[in-house]
Amino acid sequence: MVFLSWLARLRSSSVPSFYSSCSRRNSIFRKHSRALLLSTPTEAASSDHQRNVSRILSSWAYSLLPMALAASAGAVFIQSQNKPSLCDASNIDHRIGDKDSTGYEVKGSYQKVPQELIDELKAICQDNITMDYEERYFHGTPQHSFHKAVNVPDVVVYPRSSEEVSKIVKSCNDHKVPIVPYGGATSIEGHTLSPNGGVCIDMTQMNHVKALNIEDMDVVVEPGIGWMELNEYLEPYGLFFPLDPGPGATIGGMCATRCSGSLAVRYGTMRDNVISLKVVLANGEIVKTASRARKSAAGYDLTRLLIGSEGTLGVITEVTLRLQKIPQSSVVAMCNFPTIKDAADVAIATMLSGIQVSRVELLDEVQVKAINLANGKTLPEVPTLMFEFVGTEAYSLEQTLIVQKIASEHNGSDFVFAGDPEAKKELWKIRKEALWACFAMEPNYEAMITDVCVPLSRLAALISVSKQEIDASPLVCTVIAHAGDGNFHTLVLFDPKQEEQRTEAERLNHFIVHAALSMDGTCTGEHGVGTGKVKYLEEELGMEALRTMKKIKGALDPNNIMNPGKLIPPHVCF
Repeated sequence: MVFLSWLARLRSSSVPSFYSSCSRRNSIFRKHSRALLLSTPTEAASSDHQRNVSRILSSWAYSLLPMALAASAGAVFIQSQNKPSLCDASNIDHRIGDKDSTGYEVKGSYQKVPQELIDELKAICQDNITMDYEERYFHGTPQHSFHKAVNVPDVVVYPRSSEEVSKIVKSCNDHKVPIVPYGGATSIEGHTLSPNGGVCIDMTQMNHVKALNIEDMDVVVEPGIGWMELNEYLEPYGLFFPLDPGPGATIGGMCATRCSGSLAVRYGTMRDNVISLKVVLANGEIVKTASRARKSAAGYDLTRLLIGSEGTLGVITEVTLRLQKIPQSSVVAMCNFPTIKDAADVAIATMLSGIQVSRVELLDEVQVKAINLANGKTLPEVPTLMFEFVGTEAYSLEQTLIVQKIASEHNGSDFVFAGDPEAKKELWKIRKEALWACFAMEPNYEAMITDVCVPLSRLAALISVSKQEIDASPLVCTVIAHAGDGNFHTLVLFDPKQEEQRTEAERLNHFIVHAALSMDGTCTGEHGVGTGKVKYLEEELGMEALRTMKKIKGALDPNNIMNPGKLIPPHVCF
């Protein structure tokens, strides 16, 4: 009866879905904003030219940095001491991402793409190239991020093969023109911004399954295929790819950001599920990082080096993925708690019990309220845990009952569970669309999203101290956690037109990140660094680690054309 009551609450709404209206609102806004920009092309071009000239003149020192890196790259491993660097100068222009930065608009050193390069790209790509401003604006403006850049790409190309990507990258390297790889555009930390202009390489046309090896339980795919489309392809074979980030994410982008999702607690992150990569380096060389063997001790682990490199070391053109069997049976459970600490304590106790749970998701009372508003539901607006258990039918039920007992010992109530496929699908759909649900509370606001992760034993303490801070804030904030591996997100909604609200959102973000770092955690568990998290890396990793990263970058990309300005703080020298 309890489950039937819960399911009735979940399905009771006759209110239309909020998500479709959000999508229409964004589409209308983007359409009209582009139309406005396109309505006066001559004036816009003149204004852009004046701004670009001004930026070039005002940032002459920064524009010398790629040449300095190129000159020193050949000797970096032979002699690394007593090397003066421009980034040691006291008058450095601290752009977005520097440790002292508080801005959100990413600046850059724009230089016009030479006509010779454009002609070469047209010869390589034929009709798969555009310089249309609307398309360039779309590719240079993240769809799910408040981060912005002063420039957009000059050219967008749509390669169809590794060979085409190789030729494109080599031509850009010869002309020292920056490139930005582009996938599903679901990242939220400014990964696909083009602050220096240049060439955007849209990989979405490379979206095919190249080989499925059923007996080996692996698949070879191109980077533009989405994880959801891949799982639709795999389902008839009884297999699936277990990572589940936001809808729309592509395999290439998932590799680039080292993403994970709600199933990471059981199956690991992207680094644990990629067997091999094919990557185009800055000089145009195509490198295969490993064989298809499930394990290997041969040479440096180039696969893991490139996973999470965010396009700064190479462009991924092929991925070999580890697959899993679709579980025979699964059970979804849901439980309410009086405090968020009680919920976090149950998540920790569940993991310590040794139960092989596949999902442990935590929602605070504000997030549940947002779900109710967006979908017309009547779920109890209290901290809530959601679980998924997989295996045989008997095993899944046994694990569910054990967790029910654990929850009862930590003030849990209304513990319900079900194996009905439709009920499970509806529940996880609501969790996946939590971001859009939040906008039901403030439809015209933007969201600043934290992505901290701490050792599991510190999760309850971090959530508690963060919750106290955000509850005292005038802004609307929600908490969503992958509680089984210590990763949680705070969605801070703010009015982009109100500078004091943006400042308050940034203050909350800083507070939560620094609290996580003080607990030996990380500023980003799965979203990646991009431009938004760069400023926290020195505190988290230390200057020695960042200098090592910079040396690797300088060796593989001496002209600094590969997604420049991302991942490595601008003040780091070697």
